[in-house]
Amino acid sequence: MAGRYEPIDSPDETSLFPYHDLTPPTVAAVARARQRIRQHLPETPLVRSEALSDALEADVLLKREDTLPTGAFKVRGGVNLVSSLDDEFRDGGLLAASTGNHGQSIAWAGREFDVPVTIGVPKEANAGKVDALEQLGAEVIQHGEDYDEAREHIEDLATQREARYVHSGNEPKLLAGVGTAGLEILDERPDVDRVFCPVGGGTAAAGYCITLGAMTDTAVVGVQAAGAPAVYRAWQEETLEALDSVDTIAEGVATRVPFALPTEILQAGLADFRLVSEDAIADAVARLFETDRIVMEGACATAVAAALQAGDEVRGETVVLPVSGRNISREKFHRLLAESEY
Repeated sequence: MAGRYEPIDSPDETSLFPYHDLTPPTVAAVARARQRIRQHLPETPLVRSEALSDALEADVLLKREDTLPTGAFKVRGGVNLVSSLDDEFRDGGLLAASTGNHGQSIAWAGREFDVPVTIGVPKEANAGKVDALEQLGAEVIQHGEDYDEAREHIEDLATQREARYVHSGNEPKLLAGVGTAGLEILDERPDVDRVFCPVGGGTAAAGYCITLGAMTDTAVVGVQAAGAPAVYRAWQEETLEALDSVDTIAEGVATRVPFALPTEILQAGLADFRLVSEDAIADAVARLFETDRIVMEGACATAVAAALQAGDEVRGETVVLPVSGRNISREKFHRLLAESEY
């Protein structure tokens, strides 16, 4: 079986292995994922933000993915993938690279289904996220200056160990899992006009594209930090070329490399794609804490920032903002509150 663990040609600048699949998940696959996930995870609430609704003269609903066990949406994908893992991959364990939330999702699911997990993170990774990974029983390897250097190291390690590498984006079962949030929204509010969704690798936005975007008239709008626009450029220019560097306070979206599978879905399904500044991200973190007492990561704040920038464009609409993650370090959170002009 050694050939299963040798890299194959990849359309993007990440490593793919023979067990990877670049076929976009269908709505039926998302529905099957929902049946698996609901046995292990609660549905997340959809809550109106009175302050944002008043500010935008719209019905602004927050999809509280931060209430999931790991504090972020990605655990949906981890549960769907690990719960349906082929037997051949279980003993050798799983490897993944992450700035925190993807890793926690795989670690949580690995513990749930008794599969060993190793996670690679950058040397300067969020210490709280590293602690959380270790508490979930994962082996943590700190390597490189950013996510992509950690990822490259883990890809090499997967070959050496002959173990299953869980790609951050090129995994249909991950996308189907995170797409279950869209089905939950559809059950509760089928009248949504627009979703502003943070984009790092693009898995969450892809999930909304293949559910709300495909099944209703909802416009799915991707949002990325202006200092880390890899997927934005991929969407605009139809390229998977990597950036040389990124610079953003939002580590959850700080990837230099667009991923082939989610990018394909976003190119077909996004109604629009916006960039937001670092100041706008910081102000959005502070604003949601002051008005709604919600602690959120910078990555999550990109969606709030984009909605606020849209202004009159969304007046009278029903707008969903995913609160995609709460795993921000105390030091960064306090600094953003202190420095914000909100």
